[in-house]
Amino acid sequence: MKLRQEVYELYDSYVHSKIDRREFMEKVSVYAVGGLTVGAILDFLLPNYQDKQQVRADDPRVKTEYIEYNSPEGGGTIKGLLSRPATMEGALPGVVVVHENRGLNPHIEDVGRRAALAGFVSLAPDALTPLGGYPGTDDEGRTLQRKRDRGKMLEDFIAAFHHVKGLANCTGKVGVVGFCFGGWISNMMAVRVPELDAAVPFYGGQPAAEDVPQIKAPIQLHFAELDKRVNAGWPAYEAALKENGKEYEAHMYPAVNHGFHNDTTPRFNEAAAKLAWQRTTSFFTDKLS
Repeated sequence: MKLRQEVYELYDSYVHSKIDRREFMEKVSVYAVGGLTVGAILDFLLPNYQDKQQVRADDPRVKTEYIEYNSPEGGGTIKGLLSRPATMEGALPGVVVVHENRGLNPHIEDVGRRAALAGFVSLAPDALTPLGGYPGTDDEGRTLQRKRDRGKMLEDFIAAFHHVKGLANCTGKVGVVGFCFGGWISNMMAVRVPELDAAVPFYGGQPAAEDVPQIKAPIQLHFAELDKRVNAGWPAYEAALKENGKEYEAHMYPAVNHGFHNDTTPRFNEAAAKLAWQRTTSFFTDKLS
């Protein structure tokens, strides 16, 4: 199905709570022409978790388990998916994988396993744990996540960093990668956690310019050219990074949408996603060694 860019922009507004489901359905109806229905458009845009797993939960190359760790400044006890290579000798660097604005869904669990397959001990926390965890659908997940304080969720991921850092099978070198909301978390962890060794935000919101001097970790940033909402804040952020002499690299992927790395939705762009993930794992290999 080929959709106009305006439909993707409406969908972005919907999934980021700029408009509600009713308004989204009303506005997208304009594009339901030529036998195409609003329902068909929505079904096409929704994630397909069943068929789009790159590293499945039973993949023999990785070992995974759900764990709990303490987040005293955040939500208390937080659940997360801990993944590592099935065959590993000695300790490995760690990576915290941060979900979007809908909790720890199957896609982000998959990304956590991909990080393990790339040679890291990964922890993908679920910031919805205090509300019962990811509820099974992204719509419900977004509704739940709006009920949590963003600052408290940031504390949950900071606590995840310290948990991974202290694991016996972790070298103590730990980075963070996050997507959308998780991109903002990754940027803010660079501000808040001086021991952080690397941060990789994908199309994430930016910290305030006055917070940039606190950043110690090298940062690799990924942006989608068509993502006007997030990209609007990048020039000021980049200026602050340059002014304060911070180590960073930024990659803008042409003609792709916000969410291009998520292979469960039609916003996915295979070439851009593959390149971005290669850059991510290479960056971690370099900075966490």
